[in-house]
Amino acid sequence: MDIDLGILRTLEREKEIPFVELVSIIEAAILAAYYKNLSLDPKEHKARAVLDKQTGSVHIFEIIWNEETRETSENDVTPENFGRIAAYSAKQVIAQRLREISDEGLLGEFKGKEGDIVAGVIQQGPRAYMIHVDLGTIEALLPPEEQVAGEDYSHGKRIRVLVTNVNKGTRGPQVTVSRSHPTLVRKLFALEVPEIANGTVEIVQVAREAGHRTKIAVRAHEAGVNAKGSCIGELGQRVRAVSAELNEEKIDIVDYSEDICEFVSQALSPAKVSSAYVIGKADPKASGDGRVTHVRALVPDYQLSLAIGKEGQNVRLAAKLTGAKIDVQPESILEGDD
Repeated sequence: MDIDLGILRTLEREKEIPFVELVSIIEAAILAAYYKNLSLDPKEHKARAVLDKQTGSVHIFEIIWNEETRETSENDVTPENFGRIAAYSAKQVIAQRLREISDEGLLGEFKGKEGDIVAGVIQQGPRAYMIHVDLGTIEALLPPEEQVAGEDYSHGKRIRVLVTNVNKGTRGPQVTVSRSHPTLVRKLFALEVPEIANGTVEIVQVAREAGHRTKIAVRAHEAGVNAKGSCIGELGQRVRAVSAELNEEKIDIVDYSEDICEFVSQALSPAKVSSAYVIGKADPKASGDGRVTHVRALVPDYQLSLAIGKEGQNVRLAAKLTGAKIDVQPESILEGDD
């Protein structure tokens, strides 16, 4: 039985699989076919398959142990009419190994992209709620919990997604992507804002209710750099580009502060906070160290609803952003204290 070495050389070039690895795959496949065809137990019948790298011929050698001389010898036991069975088995095993090698390459490629943005084309899955995204070399899954309510996931639409998880599945690599993850906002700003990409400006915190509103807290690491202005861009161009990518999701950009009261005041934007102060600790189970700062923020009476937001969204996002429990009260509460 001969193997076409030209095919192996073609596979080496096109699939970038070393020739010696292909030879090893074929030898293992032929040996497995030999044992199976003759119903032999590999533990009782030691043998090896050898592919001649010059001629392409394949032979099976039985390994015999001599108790007297304490040496091994080999006999050529290649069965007659073995070629067709061996070739078929070899083809199947080689195809499987090629798939495994391809999958390993894809797994490594996309493992390195976890936490990064990739672009793809939406493909409707077998079930309407399961969206697939064609990334070119693989189809990723956009599960319901990573989708954004109200977004258009029409078949064929181009979309940017965040790679959140890459695993080795039974049918090859499984890539999960997201449109709702807060990190997607970080990465989109890094694409639009050079100061973020080069580390001059940092997005310290992100609080997001996907499809509705996002708040980001930013700071600069160089004197004279306006972190918030860098993210907004000239005439709002940069933040609008990110918002457009997120289906016109509203984005509030605020200055980060180590001072929790100042941070809370900034986080409640667009409302103007008159004053903020710590009134104690709350929700001891809400954080790992058992301490959550409870801050009261006073706002002009006419801005109370703006500070709280529709269905409490503004204050809720501000609390997520700062990690504090926030109690928003109108300034007139002070009059009641008098």
